Amino acid sequence: MILLITPYAKGRDWAVRIEEEIREPVEVEATLRQAATRLRAHEYSAVVIDQSFLEAEPDDSEMVLQHVGTAIPVYINFAVCGMERVVRELRAALHRRKREVLLARQGAEQGLRNELKDTITAILLSCELALQTPHLQATAETKMRAVYELAREMRIKLEAST
Repeated sequence: MILLITPYAKGRDWAVRIEEEIREPVEVEATLRQAATRLRAHEYSAVVIDQSFLEAEPDDSEMVLQHVGTAIPVYINFAVCGMERVVRELRAALHRRKREVLLARQGAEQGLRNELKDTITAILLSCELALQTPHLQATAETKMRAVYELAREMRIKLEAST
């Protein structure tokens, strides 16, 4: 979903055109305060902000930016831009956002995978040391071998997913 923030009466018409071109729902707000309220209540993929707000209401503009969350802000001067340019800028911004989200997800997955590998290595080493303990009870040895095998299986699965 996209949030369009513009004081112009044509905002609704622009929202319809953007929905048709981008194929994503568009909501419209005429003021920055209303937009900030909506941003607190919903999540958006992009927030299209009329540049006239930046100069006329810098404090409220900052408030909106604090609530943008994961949405990508797109600044447009609706007084001079045509709809084709608005759609082009918005598509490029959404593409960038999609790529950034994918890279962030991949980075998080890799970081988690590395942490798990370190933990599994520690478990395997601990199991090997425990299994070398002289006079280990048979039931404890059986359980330790089971833990060792489970850790090995986890390591294999983690290595296969990279």
